[in-house]
Amino acid sequence: MTQNLTDYQTPVSRKINTEQIEQIVKAIIAGKYSWACVLILRFSGYNPIDYIPYRTYIRLLKNNYLVASSKPNQTNRESTEVFDIKSTWIQL
Repeated sequence: MTQNLTDYQTPVSRKINTEQIEQIVKAIIAGKYSWACVLILRFSGYNPIDYIPYRTYIRLLKNNYLVASSKPNQTNRESTEVFDIKSTWIQL
């Protein structure tokens, strides 16, 4: 009984840059461990919705990302990029 793993596709590993590491560390220091996990997944090239429930992900976005995006130096494009992620759980 063997399993063929050649069809399994892994995401392309991306290096996390210094600015992204700072965001992760700030989330950990603030005690927002779930948000830090979301950031690690996103910055590593993974889709967080594949690993956490959709409602939890949206709640984390509302509580963390959208509050941070209200800063004047960020563009609207950056704040809408996160919502372009498609779930593989829900097939409509």
